[in-house]
Amino acid sequence: MLRRTRTSVVAALCCAVLGAGAAGCDGDAMENWDPLAPATKAAGPAPISGTEKIAVAGRSVNVSCSGGPEKGRPVIVLMHGAGDGLDKLAAIQKTLSERNRVCSYDRLGAGASDRPDGPQDIAGTGKVLTGVLDRVAGDGPVVLAGHSLGGLIAARYAPDHRDRIKGLVLMDATPPTMAADITKAIPESATGPAAELRAQTLAMFKGENPEKLAVTDGEVRSAGDIPVAVIRHGKPYLAAVPEYGPRLERAWAAGQRAWLALSGGAELSTADKSGHYIYVDQPDVAVKAIERVTARAAHDE
Repeated sequence: MLRRTRTSVVAALCCAVLGAGAAGCDGDAMENWDPLAPATKAAGPAPISGTEKIAVAGRSVNVSCSGGPEKGRPVIVLMHGAGDGLDKLAAIQKTLSERNRVCSYDRLGAGASDRPDGPQDIAGTGKVLTGVLDRVAGDGPVVLAGHSLGGLIAARYAPDHRDRIKGLVLMDATPPTMAADITKAIPESATGPAAELRAQTLAMFKGENPEKLAVTDGEVRSAGDIPVAVIRHGKPYLAAVPEYGPRLERAWAAGQRAWLALSGGAELSTADKSGHYIYVDQPDVAVKAIERVTARAAHDE
């Protein structure tokens, strides 16, 4: 009786609002209708295929995605170093996308993304990263794979976003205390190429770079027990700096070891035949590390 009464009342309301000839106003159609049921959710934007510009906090960010998504498997997001862009990552992205969903993006001030309105800091560039991840991964898990400065940004971002960052690969990532390291390794009294390197590096860390990104030294915070692969260069290219090269190499190696504090599941390896651009010099090493971390992250989910 109650069911028939509810049906007739709802049908009457429907016809009163929409008109007697409105489709669905008959009792049979209304019998299974629940006025408290949620409305049909609007379809979200189609997955990015290729390169596309998206809006993040009112700015245009250039994003590239390839490979088919697989339920439960993390989306890999590649992060370029300072002075580079997603185009530098195209080859490794293509290789990884054969078995994974892979995306990359230009940070503000890099590549085809908008220039920043003013000075940026790590927190600000992290907000842009969040906007990118919302678009390319939704609520799904993510593995960040960063080179150089991109590695540092990824490592600083992960501890505050454990809900979505399920793995990290740091490819010769900028050490967490780079400014202090280079100040100790190359004294202010240095001259020649070493003095130029010191001045340029410190200026870059103060924000004198295309991204206007200021980077301060900081401690390494834990991102939990997620899988983390730290890969350092094997060719001692920093040793070429006159007089102070060996010190720089030791400081860089110590910086790579420091990143191991990110996770109890962190591992350090060396790409023996690589300079700073590990994913260019030895792409197989980078690909295997990223796929290994992604597989572990998928297993842990």
